[in-house]
Amino acid sequence: MKRDIVTGIDIGTNTTRVVVAELFKDSGSPRIIGTGTAESRGMRSGYVVNTGEVIKSIRNALAAAEEESGIQIHSVFLSVGGIGLESVTGQGSIMISRADNEVTELDMEKVVAEAQKKADLVNKQIIETVPLFYKLDGKEIYGKPLGMKGSKLEMKALFVTSLEQHLNDLIFATEEAGVSVEDVVPAPIAASLVALTKRQRTVGCLLANIGAETVSIAVFEEGIPVSLEVFPIGSTDITNDIALGFQIPLEEAEDIKKGGVQTFERKKLAEIIEARLSDIFELIEAHLKKIDRNGLLPAGIILTGGGAGISTIEDFAKVALMLPSRIAHLNPESQDSEIQDSLWFVAYGLCIFGLNQSRETKTSRNFKKMKGGIVSWFKQLLP
Repeated sequence: MKRDIVTGIDIGTNTTRVVVAELFKDSGSPRIIGTGTAESRGMRSGYVVNTGEVIKSIRNALAAAEEESGIQIHSVFLSVGGIGLESVTGQGSIMISRADNEVTELDMEKVVAEAQKKADLVNKQIIETVPLFYKLDGKEIYGKPLGMKGSKLEMKALFVTSLEQHLNDLIFATEEAGVSVEDVVPAPIAASLVALTKRQRTVGCLLANIGAETVSIAVFEEGIPVSLEVFPIGSTDITNDIALGFQIPLEEAEDIKKGGVQTFERKKLAEIIEARLSDIFELIEAHLKKIDRNGLLPAGIILTGGGAGISTIEDFAKVALMLPSRIAHLNPESQDSEIQDSLWFVAYGLCIFGLNQSRETKTSRNFKKMKGGIVSWFKQLLP
């Protein structure tokens, strides 16, 4: 019997992580059968700056995962992040084409195309299109209006995009490492499949991944992402500030940041860390104000990534954003107890995405053929 096995690869600025997961028929849930890591080289703020070094990192991580899982990896689901990742909104309207005024697939495609024209998509490639709402003859429609009757169809959509060159570089490096890319998924969305419950995504929350050189955020409401942004600041900036403040090597500063060294003046250390955290949360708060969600997310902010390990960050986020705050843990809907460290959430989320796709469609969609279309995989985010 053919095994349902999927591989996810998360190419971070500091570390490349690979997770191999299998869907077990008896439980209906995924189980991790292998993992692999390698130091990321040739990356800067999520960008590929040295393709050869990135290829080596990917090969090393894949080899480790193959050895542990006993599986030869041929294809992967790839996350895309970095400061080239963002979301833009567009709104379009069309007149229904059929004489009987029934909304067809062609009408759905046309209204998406109109929404794309209203969005700023220069030098950007659409990774996912998320319908935020539809209106038929001025009345909002819950769900897809396909098959309904009316004269005018309107749509507002969220387009999750990546800088085209950045995305192409990631795909090229991955395929040069010896595997094919089945699909690409925005890193914050992949992590949300592991870190967030359906209830949190429904009532409203913000998932913040504090990486080495970037902070990525995704805002969810009614079960879908309504905004996504990446900021060029991360936990490495905190390490650098500590090194400068105490005039010590970076390695020692990293240990201090993680709480491994307690010999330095705590008050001064707290001031250094809080100054940089203020910068991070000011950016997040400004984004929430921009989309009119500041102070209005009942499930609050959920923190992931290496920077989430800073001891004071949970309380700091609560005060800075005036929202409930918690460190992300594996949600009860993701049943693999091996994954506890949120650094693995993106790679594991890619596996969940891939296995859900396989289970629902039995064939993985080709992202190159689907770019810009309304995709069905967001169904797995809905309550």
